[in-house]
Amino acid sequence: MKILDGKVVAHHWKKKLQQQLLQWKDKGITPTLAIILAGEDKPSVMYTHFMKKVAIEYGFNLNVYKEENITEKQLITLIHTLNETKEITGILMMMPLPKSIDAQKVIQHINPDKDIDGLTTVNLGRLLNKEVGHIPCTPRAVMAILSFYDIELTGKNVVVLGRSTVVGKPISILLEEKNATVTVCHSHTKNLPEITCQADILVSAIGKPHLVNRDMVKPGAIVIDVGINQLRGKTVGDVDFEDVSSVVSAITPVPGGVGSVTTTMVVDGIVKAIAMQTT
Repeated sequence: MKILDGKVVAHHWKKKLQQQLLQWKDKGITPTLAIILAGEDKPSVMYTHFMKKVAIEYGFNLNVYKEENITEKQLITLIHTLNETKEITGILMMMPLPKSIDAQKVIQHINPDKDIDGLTTVNLGRLLNKEVGHIPCTPRAVMAILSFYDIELTGKNVVVLGRSTVVGKPISILLEEKNATVTVCHSHTKNLPEITCQADILVSAIGKPHLVNRDMVKPGAIVIDVGINQLRGKTVGDVDFEDVSSVVSAITPVPGGVGSVTTTMVVDGIVKAIAMQTT
C-alpha cells in the first residue's frame, strides 16, 4: 500500500512557483492576494493565519479584510472595490459566509479573472468549455496528486462521492477530460457500496467522517480522501484510513494529503491571475 503524500507533491510545485513569482517581480510585479474573512468561522480564521505564512514563503503580498458584522450590501461593495483596485491580483473569500448573506449572490460579484478559487459562474462555464480560467483549488489539488504519482486515468472507472460545485462537480469534469469514466454519487444514491466497489479510483468529498470503510472499496483500488472532518478531537477524512489501508493499493492521508496541495494551487492561481491581467 502506497501513501500518496500531499506534502511531497506540494514541495515539487514549490520551486517552480517561486521561480515564476520571481520572474514577475523582476518585471516590477508583486501580486497581492485579498482574503475576505466575513464572520467568525474558526477553520477560516486558522486558514487565513496559515496563508500569512504562505505569502511570506512565496513572496507575495496578502491583505486580509476581516469583517465580523458585515452586511450583504457592504460585502458586495467591498468586492467591487477590490475588483477595481489594480494592485489586487486575486480574491479569496472564506466560506461559509454568515447565514444572513446569500453566498451565491455575493460570489457572482467577484471579477472572474481575480476569482482564485473558481467559484463564479463564469469560471465554472470556462471549465466546462475548456477555456482559460480559474478552477477550484481542491479539485486541482486532486489532479496534481494523480499526475505526480503517474496514476493513469484513461479508461479507468472513477467514483466521486459528493456533487458540490466547489469539489464534486469540477473534479468529475477534470477526470472526464483525462478520459476516465466517472460516476458521481450523493446523498440520494441507492446501493452506494455496490457502486463504490466497482471503482478503480475512489474520490470522496462528501464531508462525513469515516463514511468509507473496507466494505465499500474494491481490492487494489486507489483512494483520494478530500474530506476534512473533526472526530473526537482529531482531524480525519471521509475514509476510515486504518480500515481501508489493508485493502487499497494507494491512498491519501488526512491530514497531509489533498489539503497540503490545495494551498499550493492557490499560489498557482495567483500566478495564473497575474498572466490573465497583464496580457
